[in-house]
Amino acid sequence: MMMKRILAIATCVLTGISVNGAAIEQVHADVAVSSKDGAPMVVIPAGPFFMGVPKWARDGGLDEYPNHEVELDAFAIDTYEVTNGLYLEFIRSTGHRTPSHPTDSSKNLWQGGLMPESIASLPVVNVDWFDADAYCRWAGKRLPSEAEWEKAARGTDDRRFPWGDVEPTHKHLNFNQSWQGEKTLVPVGIYEKGKSPYGVYDMAGNVWEWVADWYDATYYSRSPSRNPQGPSTGTRRVIRSSGWQVETPQVRIFTRVASDPLDRNHSTGFRCAATLPTPTP
Repeated sequence: MMMKRILAIATCVLTGISVNGAAIEQVHADVAVSSKDGAPMVVIPAGPFFMGVPKWARDGGLDEYPNHEVELDAFAIDTYEVTNGLYLEFIRSTGHRTPSHPTDSSKNLWQGGLMPESIASLPVVNVDWFDADAYCRWAGKRLPSEAEWEKAARGTDDRRFPWGDVEPTHKHLNFNQSWQGEKTLVPVGIYEKGKSPYGVYDMAGNVWEWVADWYDATYYSRSPSRNPQGPSTGTRRVIRSSGWQVETPQVRIFTRVASDPLDRNHSTGFRCAATLPTPTP
């Protein structure tokens, strides 16, 4: 039976939220925890932020324009990317397939369907969009929208990177690497200097992250200003963040990439989010 983790915080529980049968407890103004997978979460407050290429920047991709204001309701997002250790509990509970690269076994971290203990704290990779969606649903959560992901990563000051506008270094994130198996990735949450304004870790580097939205290169020009959910249909899903292999230009927090939802590769993982109820007066 899955051991339930307890997030010990010296404060009273403010709100108990049931999401798909699992409780998301808001234990502090900016902290929550899921009772199903035990993953700590950060509460992102309701309000506006600017999404897309900052107005002062000149190096954005065409699909990252225009910079536009978006209003989001409050939500919670995993503090860290989903790890192999958490994914193992999901597999044990559901019988879901193990993560594997579809064509190249040298890019697998799980061996023979088994998870080496040495990779338990690394972000899970070789999962497609449907694997990520299934995990989040099992945990009583969901994948974040593209807008939610970006707000959690950059805050409200239109910054370039999760930590601000200082150029990235290896003190901020894991990037500019070549594939060396499990040595390529680092455990989640080790880059204190790289966390976002809300305290969310690894929103740049280490692995790309699936989000809920279908990809459309021109979506920003017509997206709703409140709680955008992406196009209603499409052929590719959005991945955000940046992986261990990227160089500085792609570390920008507004970088968008389209990916086949069936793609499983050794540089893409995910984290989950949860909807919070609207406060009553």
